[in-house]
Amino acid sequence: MTFSIVARSADGALHGVAVASKFLGVGAAVPAALADVGAVATQSYANLAYRPQALTLLGTGMTADGTVRALIAGDDGPVTHRQVGVVGADGAGATFTGDQCHPWAGGTSGDGYAIQGNMLAGPRVVADMEAAWLAGADQPRFQHRLLGALHAGDRAGGDRRGRQSAALLVVAKGRGYGGTSDVLVDLRVDDHPDPVAELSRLLELHTLYFERPDPATLIPLTGAVADEVRSRLAGAGHAGADLDEALAGWAGIENLEERIVPGAIDPLVLEVLRSGGV
Repeated sequence: MTFSIVARSADGALHGVAVASKFLGVGAAVPAALADVGAVATQSYANLAYRPQALTLLGTGMTADGTVRALIAGDDGPVTHRQVGVVGADGAGATFTGDQCHPWAGGTSGDGYAIQGNMLAGPRVVADMEAAWLAGADQPRFQHRLLGALHAGDRAGGDRRGRQSAALLVVAKGRGYGGTSDVLVDLRVDDHPDPVAELSRLLELHTLYFERPDPATLIPLTGAVADEVRSRLAGAGHAGADLDEALAGWAGIENLEERIVPGAIDPLVLEVLRSGGV
């Protein structure tokens, strides 16, 4: 009833899950991840206990394959209807599909990824997801690479019953909001006619609001740029002798505080300021 990709970034710093389904709020049931440890997707008559169990096992140093085998061996429920994918801190991912999962059902795995789905339009869903994941090796933003694979599965037909929800979860040590969390991305589309497309829209907003600026693109707050920023801030009710303070005050209201760097301005922040706000 679901298709997903569980993966690790090439440098091992990020772990994540992207999933879509004809199921209400799939993000509340399928994905789980722990920074520097791994990620898991449990689906098809999902056993939600797999999530903490898998992360605990991975945390002991168990491989993804060993973790999947342990989950199945310790499950006293309908294992033949279960499906699960796991990646650890290193090595190959692993996936399991019970032989009584609703067709089409299956999965594939490789170095740092596992892809699986059930009640799909056909095997092409998984194959296209794998091809997209492998082709995206040069994508510098891991969360976008995950979402690209999910889009490929959606275009290949996805869940044969239709579309309803999608989710994206990415973790990395200290990479969450304000550096105080390991959750880099946690986005959910619970009920939508085109959830994967909506998830893409939300990720673009997340990028604007929560990603930190690229130092190479920062514009010094001097000369004509400083004059323009000061004038626009005054027009927005944020006049002040200290330009950095005035800009930070405005950015806090616009939820752009993660993109503020003293003495400079992010081009994306300047674009929002020029447009009058988000």
